[in-house]
Order: sequence, then structure tokens, then C-alpha cells
Amino acid sequence: MIDRPGLADFLRRRREVLRPADVGLPAGVRRRTPGLRREEVAQLAGVSTDHYSRLEQARGSAPSPAVVAALARALRCDLDQRDHLFHLAGLSAPPRLAGGHIRPGLIALASRLVDVPVCILSDIGEVLWRNALHAALVGERDVRPGREGNVYWRWFTDPTARELAPEEDRPRLSASHVADLRSTHSRRAGDRDVTELVDDLLDRSAEFRALWERHDVAVRRSDVKSFVHPEVGLVRLRCEVLLTPDEDVELLAYFPVEGTDAAEKLELLQVIGTQNFQTTT
Repeated sequence: MIDRPGLADFLRRRREVLRPADVGLPAGVRRRTPGLRREEVAQLAGVSTDHYSRLEQARGSAPSPAVVAALARALRCDLDQRDHLFHLAGLSAPPRLAGGHIRPGLIALASRLVDVPVCILSDIGEVLWRNALHAALVGERDVRPGREGNVYWRWFTDPTARELAPEEDRPRLSASHVADLRSTHSRRAGDRDVTELVDDLLDRSAEFRALWERHDVAVRRSDVKSFVHPEVGLVRLRCEVLLTPDEDVELLAYFPVEGTDAAEKLELLQVIGTQNFQTTT
């Protein structure tokens, strides 16, 4: 059973102890109350301000597991605090390993990399966090919930997901995605989230089935990727992958390839991306 008063109190207390700088936001004008504003927490979690406000007021619909996980990340909860948040919401906490939870320190590190695109993925390809420049590069303002935010699922089921990659790079990227997922499948054999994703991809994509049958296994730790952006054109970036000790979360940072104009285009994207996001709010 959901503990609405307890959930509301916990959310409010966590929000009030955080400063804008803790989550990569500018301080802005003078604040009447300590901590973050409700709308800031809602934006960080990818939920509506109304939904979040109702949770803090101990009313409204019960949050889904995906929303609770997003709020835990937005409020920089450690694993114990995350589990408590799930308990207050009347839900079972995810497993400690491969639970899609990002340690606050990892987000703090990623938040300081403001001049390069950065995103954090789960070991099954779920986008858990991205900075503003990565959002501008891929044209997505918020982290999408569920399968809509899964890199592997979208690559093999949604043709529009490939539009950012040059056509000549797509076969290599397909093979790399499958090899990455095969590594996770081998390491976490039998875990429901992995097996369901693989089974669904085998059912939906002939290309995935063919690549899966090759049994290629490899964890990418670096790569060179090209992005075709509709406004700045081709951007060639070097992707460095940092794995957590348990290999359940990885941080991807994209740096300009030497000898290209990628650095200048990233600078331009910092301006263009901010303007685009402001016009869609």
C-alpha cells in the first residue's frame, strides 16, 4: 500500500536539501524557499509539474515504478534512499544490481561535463540521464520512459532512430549494439529485463535475429561515431565509455574527433539547442 503522507514528506525533504548547483541548474533569482522548486524536480525527472506537485500534496494517482526511479535519480538518492522511496510508493525496490539507478556522484561528475555531449545508459540500453548538449545533438529534450528510451529497441524497431547515423555506418552500429547486448545477456543470464528485451527483439527484427545468431560478444569501451544533425550537418565524435564497477551503468562522453570541425559544431549546438528547448516549453 502506498504511504501517501510519508511519500509526500520524503519528496519534500529531499527537494529542500538540494541546491540548483547539485543538479547542474543555474541558481537564478533569489529563492523564497530552500532547495529546488517543484517544477525543477519535475523537469529533471521527466514528469509533469502537476503530477509531481500532487505527489508532494499526498494526492493524485499512484506513481509508476518508472516515475519513482526517475524521481530517485532527480533527487540524487543513494540506493538506500531509492529503496525507501519505492517502499513509500507501495512498490518493490529493483534489484541492487542492474536496477537502472545512478549513484549521485556519477551524476555530479557527468553534470560538470557541460561542453561535450554526455549520457548515462543502463546495461540494457536504457537512457537514464543526458546533459543538455547530448539532448541538442540527438534532438530529444527529455529522457523517454520504457522502451521508447531504449537505444537497442529503438534502433531495431523504429526506422527514424537511424536517421542521425550516416547510412554507411549503420551496419557496424547494428552489430555493435547486438554484441553489447549479448555481453549483458551472458553476464545476467536469466534476469527478466534482459531476457524479455532480447525475446521481443528476436520477435520484431529479422536483422537483430541474424546478428544475434552470430554470437558476437563485445563491450564497447570507445568508438568513433558520426551524427547527422539537421542544422549543423555531420558531426564526428569520439565516444569514451566509462563503466561502473558492477557494469550495470555506463557513462558515454563524446569528444570532437581531431582534424574535424566537430568542436565548432558542438559550440554552435550549445546555442541552437538551448534556443530550441526554450521555444518548445
